[in-house]
Amino acid sequence: MDWVTGIQKAIDYIENHITEELDYEEIAKNAFSSPYHFQRVFSILCGYTLGEYIRNRRLALAGIELAADKIKVIDAAVKYGYDSPDSFTRAFTRFHGITPSAARGPGVKLSSFTRLSIRISLEGGSSMDYRIEEKPEMILTGFKRFFTGTPAERAVQEENFYVTTRLNQYALSGLAGDHVTRYGIMTDFREEGYDFYIASQLGKWEREHLAEELGNEEDAKRFENITIPAQTYVICETTRCKYPTTIFSELRKRIVEEWLPSSGYLLSKAPEISVTHWFREPDREKRYIELWIPVVKAEER
Repeated sequence: MDWVTGIQKAIDYIENHITEELDYEEIAKNAFSSPYHFQRVFSILCGYTLGEYIRNRRLALAGIELAADKIKVIDAAVKYGYDSPDSFTRAFTRFHGITPSAARGPGVKLSSFTRLSIRISLEGGSSMDYRIEEKPEMILTGFKRFFTGTPAERAVQEENFYVTTRLNQYALSGLAGDHVTRYGIMTDFREEGYDFYIASQLGKWEREHLAEELGNEEDAKRFENITIPAQTYVICETTRCKYPTTIFSELRKRIVEEWLPSSGYLLSKAPEISVTHWFREPDREKRYIELWIPVVKAEER
């Protein structure tokens, strides 16, 4: 079974059981995948999490039934998996902008969310340079924030995170003696979101004596050491340009969409790392980002 067919079978399974309690493991089985692998790939390819897709489809279908006056609000809540009419009303209102009761009025406007249909799109024969590397265990030092919400909301959170933590970044780069290289770590992926670290690679002395280096214990508490286990990565680089952050997401999607299906590798349950090389004048046009995606050979899974 090929990659596209597997994902489509999983989507078809979701749609055929949309009003039932859905088990993510069972969904992934339809794609001949592990739940972790399927959810990560689904999120990168589709732009939202598996849970968001299921929730939005249910709310869209509930809206159609209520607008057609085919169902009562309390019955819609039960049918589409909500514990109470109140929780259903809150979710429905966030999605549609009106309450379930109001949706039954004439001429109301509701939000749509159509079912996914996966198709192969053949475009120009573009190439992608990559390398497979075995990285030893690394210890990075950084600070984190939890990102949640839609991919667009997470992108805003990430931008704000970088903008509002300049002092922490300067402190780390000073301790590392490196004002060019910055690590971004995405880890602990779960349905609600993931942890995101901004980090640098410090020397052993600096890591172990942060309070002394920074001058006091309170400043040191802003940071933590993150151990990245030894791991196989597929590594791709953005093109060199002034703002590689604007093309980073598209590269991530291309790796999963174009390279991964035919590579013989699967995503590994390990941190994903971006290494930003942020050169200053006169080398701003030489900036680039390395994207390290953790992988494992399919036969080893």
